[in-house]
Amino acid sequence: MAITAQMVKELREKTGAGMMDCKKALTQTDGDMEKAIDYLRENGIAKAAKKADRVAAEGLAFIATEGDQAVLIEVNCETDFVTKNDQFKTLLNDVAQHILANKPADVEEALEQKMNDEQTVGEYINAAIAKIGEKISLRRFALVSKTENQAFGAYLHGGGRIGVLTLLDGTTDADLAKDVAMHVAAVNPRYVSRDAVAAEEIDREREVLKTQALNEGKPENIVEKMVEGRLGKFFEEICLLEQSFIKDPDHKVKKYVSDKGASVVNFVRYEVGEGMEKREDNFVDEVMSQVKK
Repeated sequence: MAITAQMVKELREKTGAGMMDCKKALTQTDGDMEKAIDYLRENGIAKAAKKADRVAAEGLAFIATEGDQAVLIEVNCETDFVTKNDQFKTLLNDVAQHILANKPADVEEALEQKMNDEQTVGEYINAAIAKIGEKISLRRFALVSKTENQAFGAYLHGGGRIGVLTLLDGTTDADLAKDVAMHVAAVNPRYVSRDAVAAEEIDREREVLKTQALNEGKPENIVEKMVEGRLGKFFEEICLLEQSFIKDPDHKVKKYVSDKGASVVNFVRYEVGEGMEKREDNFVDEVMSQVKK
């Protein structure tokens, strides 16, 4: 029986297995969908499908650099236990190195790229799921390039619970760039400078501050000056260059860096699981649920 692309797609959706594995299963079973599913299950390939609807909000961030290229990735799993698994750590490095070398445009493209002669990145991750026994997913990545007169700052906090990659211009001092990355990890700014903040966000904050001042009974003739003063505090909270540097609180980040002849071009900060639904199960319930199976 001829195996069509639609059949492969249907089997892939049902099992979560890789495209080549699905094609092989259908070929081996002469196109019988149910037998193909059994084939994949028997070979441990369809285990990943059973875990596709589980919450995977744990995991690690990881940074890889090679010459003038760097990448920060986040790979998620279901429990913190898996992050200590050597196979999971190897997966982090392998995926990061692949992205660094092949430069996919997004996660979807990365998963479809060939990682070796036999597997795509997605299939490689599915194989790891079958062995480790948890849902694992590549959530996001950021590729950064630098010139000869720039420096990367790479910092992983808590073994990878937070990952930060900074890019500084006018210097090749990786230690300075790392210090800035550590500040970003600790303080969590949203923007590099106030110029990066959208006008709509500034206007919205200005209106909130104005209403607050009027509600406090302040005279209208001084409200505008008060608002501008408070707006400065707002920028300090969200803009990296406006913040007091954690290693030298007497100086703003902008001055500390500029005194060393450098400037901050950009930063990327990943905190594992941010914005994702968290598992509600406690440890005891999780263990008991396994015992009862």
